[in-house]
Amino acid sequence: MAGAKFAKFPIAGVKKVICVASGKGGVGKSSTAVNLALAISARNSTVGILDADIYGPSIPRMMKLSGQPEVAKQNLMKPMENYGIKCMSMGFLVDEKAAIVWRGLMVMSAVQRLLRQVAWGPLDYLVIDMPPGTGDTQLSISQSIPVDGVVIVSTPQDLALLDARRGVEMFKAVNVPILGLVENMSVFECPKCGELSHIFGHESIRKLCKEINLDILCSVPLDLRIRETSDDGKPIVISQPESNLAKVYLQLAEEVVRRLDQKATNVSQLQQKTQ
Repeated sequence: MAGAKFAKFPIAGVKKVICVASGKGGVGKSSTAVNLALAISARNSTVGILDADIYGPSIPRMMKLSGQPEVAKQNLMKPMENYGIKCMSMGFLVDEKAAIVWRGLMVMSAVQRLLRQVAWGPLDYLVIDMPPGTGDTQLSISQSIPVDGVVIVSTPQDLALLDARRGVEMFKAVNVPILGLVENMSVFECPKCGELSHIFGHESIRKLCKEINLDILCSVPLDLRIRETSDDGKPIVISQPESNLAKVYLQLAEEVVRRLDQKATNVSQLQQKTQ
């Protein structure tokens, strides 16, 4: 697969695409994707979020959205919207309690529908909340649209980092640029005494990043407020914008945008040299 080339077609009306991915589930990828999207939006950018986890969609609840999308012109679905973010998810198209039992081809068809048959534009950024792992959805998206950068989310636990490495290698194999890694649940601060505990470890993630030449974009602590606000559909960036936790995501957004802008500048300069 390495070196293979596929015809990639941009999503109409979308300037840049950011994928938020993880090697395994349960590491806080979706909460990271939602808060990253909201933090980028806070920079006066137009942002959408696509829930590409067909089997386990989380975005409807996290963004406090329900119901089915309307059909706009040209038979395109109109994204649901809250907090200024355009959202689309398989969770809008099936019952919340329904199990989606589909084979790979059906999943890929659904992903392409969410990419191509939605009136996304105009957007400065589309954040795609990828399913965990390295399967059909990741390949379908990586090979069909230009992805400007991937953010890998992992806890610092050794087992999670093994899967994070596999995710990194997959995106490298399909020539998708990786912006860096988010260390989620990095440290727990006791609410009573203030003692810091690295419940999932500490040094392994730094060792991994050095081995695979990736930067840690930010470290997000293990904090009850992130879970509570996500479950309530009021993400921390919106509900507690002045909190230290929200500031972590705002700093993440600043770093992600900076790296995307630098990448675009580098590509432009290279094109000028080759002309």
